[in-house]
Formats: sequence, structure tokens, C-alpha cells
Amino acid sequence: MKHVILTILAICVPVAAYAQQDTRVPAEGLIVASAQTASASESGAVQASGSSSGPRRRPSMVGYIENATIGSKVRVRFDSGSGLQAADRAEFFYAKCGCYRGLPAGNAAYDPAAPGPGPGVLTSADYTQFNINAEYALNGRFSLVADLPVRSLKPKTFVPGTGSFGNSSGLSDLKGGVKLSLSSDSNSQITLQALASAPSGDAGKGLGTNHWSLEPAILYSTTVGNLLGFEAQFGSVIPLDGSKGVPTGSPDKFSGSVIYYGFGPSLDIYSSGSTRLAPVVELVGWHVVGGYSTFENAPAKGTDIVNLKLGARLAFGSGSIYAGWGKALTDAAWYDQLLRVEFRYGF
Repeated sequence: MKHVILTILAICVPVAAYAQQDTRVPAEGLIVASAQTASASESGAVQASGSSSGPRRRPSMVGYIENATIGSKVRVRFDSGSGLQAADRAEFFYAKCGCYRGLPAGNAAYDPAAPGPGPGVLTSADYTQFNINAEYALNGRFSLVADLPVRSLKPKTFVPGTGSFGNSSGLSDLKGGVKLSLSSDSNSQITLQALASAPSGDAGKGLGTNHWSLEPAILYSTTVGNLLGFEAQFGSVIPLDGSKGVPTGSPDKFSGSVIYYGFGPSLDIYSSGSTRLAPVVELVGWHVVGGYSTFENAPAKGTDIVNLKLGARLAFGSGSIYAGWGKALTDAAWYDQLLRVEFRYGF
């Protein structure tokens, strides 16, 4: 636990200090040029930063790529996934399968401490996840982020002869961290996001990974004209611990780092004042760097997963609503399909 806290502090302290250097970065919504602000101030005609008048930055319109904008907001999201497979791959979705607890003691893969659900070897499941995500901007460059997930898991099929386990629901792994604006103007943003994931979900029910993780990422967004936007992300989930590998005497952990990336354009098909409607196409991928997978019965290293996400966002005033559908394009997958509905409100 000490090295987790020290790692988080090592990231947050210099980041917070850097964030204090310049707070005049345009946030999502209102853009106020510094020269215009100075002139208006001298004439006593400065508008409040929360005013709805003045030029506005095009808001983030994606549904799966993380929002690069620094700003105080609340996001409520609901996911419904089907065809979940390889749920314990690199302990990314949930912890090492509990089926290893039931192996004969002489088996090289026997692990009485395997923390995941069991005894069955899961081959397909459906799940839903409800997330409340809150971001509080201390200034225009730096914000604090917290995420509370609640998961429901519904197993469907198992490897014959390995047993089974039932449905479960409850709190999943909590996340928290910071966002720091590295570069921002009226058209483009580059943001560093650094999150930590805590093992708060019940691993034995498939609700968590049973270890701490760090999740650094670079987020990018830009606009072309007034109607077209492009957003992207590149990051990694880095486990700080994990279950014993397979075989249990192996120096490798069952958990493994996962690199993720995504990019997507959005085009306004309706725009009037602060109201916009835009379809969004996103390509999101993952590359597994290490770990093991019970589903494949093999090391997970080198696994590549790519998903296509199609959706649309309606933005209005300080809020927006997104609805979208995702489909796995590769044979290896986390899930086959995913439906997402999201509401976001800035304040």
C-alpha cells in the first residue's frame, strides 16, 4: 500500500504545482481571448465566465474515448455488454478464475488463493455497469476525477465439466485521479490523465480485479471549422500487483499491462446556438502486454482487440446525451457487443 500512495503522490504533487502556473486556459463552452478580456475589463464590460454569450468551444462529442476537456462536470453512464469472454485475461475485467482453486494439489496450476469467481471456467456472460463519474476543476488547467462503478454479471455458458457460478452484482473497482492540461487553445487540447484503480469490488463475485492499477493516458481533441471534430486517446492500465501466474511457480503474474488507444471523428448534422447533434464513429483498441488468460488457456501477451463504436451525441447548453453501440472486430475480444447510454452535465 505504501508504494501505491507514494506513486500517486509522485504524480500529483508536481502536476498540481505545474497546474498553478497558468489558469487562463479556455474550458469547454466559453472561449474568451485574453486581449478581448483585458479590453473589456478596462471598459468595465467584462462578462462572467459562466455567461452563455461569446464564442463557444465545440464540446466533446465522443462516447468511448475519454474527454480531453478540463472542467467541472458529472457524467452518468450505463453499459450493457453481451458475449463477454476471457473475463480474467490479464486480470483486466475481473480477477484470476476461481477454477484454479479446485485443481488437484499436485497440478502445477493449482492455486488455492485464486481470487476470482468459480469453480466454472466462463466462456460467455452478459453484464451491465452503471458509472457515476465526477470531475472538479480547480482551475482551467487542473482537475480532480472520481469514478464510482456498479456492476451486474450474468454468466451464460461454461466449459463442460468445470462447474458454474451464479449471477452477482455490486460495487466494482473505484477510480480516482487527476487531469492536467498540457496544451489548450480555442481549437485543440492535449491533456494528461492519471488515474488509480482501487480493488474495491468483490473479486470472488467477478466484480473487481483484486489489485491496484495505475492508468496514465494522453487525451487529444481538435476541431476543423465549426462542424467537424476529431478526438483521440492513448494510455495504459498498469497493474501494481496481481495473482500468481500459470503455473503458480512462474515468475510472471496472471495480471498484465494493457495498452489502449482510440480515435474518432464527429460531424454536426444540426447546430443552432448551444444545441448540436452529431453522429460519432470511434475505433478503440487494446494491446495486452502480459498476463494469462484462462479462456485461451495460454499467456495473454500479444493479444490485440479492436472494437468499432457507432453512436450520436446531442449537446444542449451545459448538458449532453450520448447513445451508441459497439462491436468487436477481432476474434479476440472482451465482449461481442456493447450498448451505451450517457448523460453529461457541466457546471
